[in-house]
Amino acid sequence: MSSPQLLVFGGTSDSIALCGAIEQLGLPYTFSVATDAGRQMAQGTDGKPSIQGELIVGRMDALQMQQWMMEHQITHVIDAAHPYAQELRQNIMTAATELGLPLMRFERLSQSIEHELITRVHSVAEACEMVQKQGWHKVLLTTGSKDLATFCAQLPEQMLIARVLPTAEVLEQCEALGLGVDNIIAMKGPFSEALNHAVYQTVAPDVMVTKESGQAGGFLEKMRPCLELGIACIVIERPQPVLNGEYSALLHDIDACKALLASYHSL
Repeated sequence: MSSPQLLVFGGTSDSIALCGAIEQLGLPYTFSVATDAGRQMAQGTDGKPSIQGELIVGRMDALQMQQWMMEHQITHVIDAAHPYAQELRQNIMTAATELGLPLMRFERLSQSIEHELITRVHSVAEACEMVQKQGWHKVLLTTGSKDLATFCAQLPEQMLIARVLPTAEVLEQCEALGLGVDNIIAMKGPFSEALNHAVYQTVAPDVMVTKESGQAGGFLEKMRPCLELGIACIVIERPQPVLNGEYSALLHDIDACKALLASYHSL
C-alpha cells in the first residue's frame, strides 16, 4: 500500500499547526509558501524547525502548481493559505481540480466583536475612504505588508504607521514606498494584549486598521486594548471568495483535520 503524498499550501501560524498534526500521524508532506517570511516561519528559530516536511518557497500560478503536483506524484492537496489570498486559493483549486485530486480547505473561524468605535468594511479601498471621510490623520496599519502600496497611494496626506514583519524583503518594500523609521514598527507576533496596549499608547493613532482574523491571528488581543484606549478601529472583513470549483472538505479546527488525515492511512 503506497503512502499518500500531501501538498500543503500555507504560511500562517494556523498552517504550521496543521503541519504538526500531519507529522503526528506520520504522513509525508510538502509545505509550500510564497514568501521569505513564510520560509522563516516554517524554518523556525534557534535552529529548531517549525516543520519537518519538505519546504518549497516561491509563488506559482495554477499551471506551475499542476506541473509540480504531477512531477511529485501528489495525491492530496490542502489549502491552508491566508483567507485573504484569493488569487492563490483559486490557483490551488484550479490545479487540484484539473488533476482530479482531493482538496481540503483548513481555515479557522473568524472572531467577532462589536463596539461603537468599530467600523467594518469589505476592502482596503473602503477602509481608505473611511479614513478620509472621518478626517483621521495618524493611521496605524496592522494589516501586514501586502496592501501597503494601496494604503500609501490612497492616503498620501495621512501619517501611516505600519506594523510589519521584520524581514529584509518587507523593510525594503516599506522603504520603496517612502515609509521611514518613524513609519515602521517591525515586529513578529503573536502579540499579547499588554504589548498591543503599550504600542497603541505609544503611537497614539487616530485610528487602527486591521483585518478580521481568528484566534491564531490574535484578533481579540489586538482589538481589546484599542477599545480600552478609545481608539477608533476599522476592521476589513474576510472576503467571501467566489471560487471556480469545490473543496472535498472544509474544516475549521485541528481535531477535525486530524480525523480526516487519519483516514488517509487506509488509502
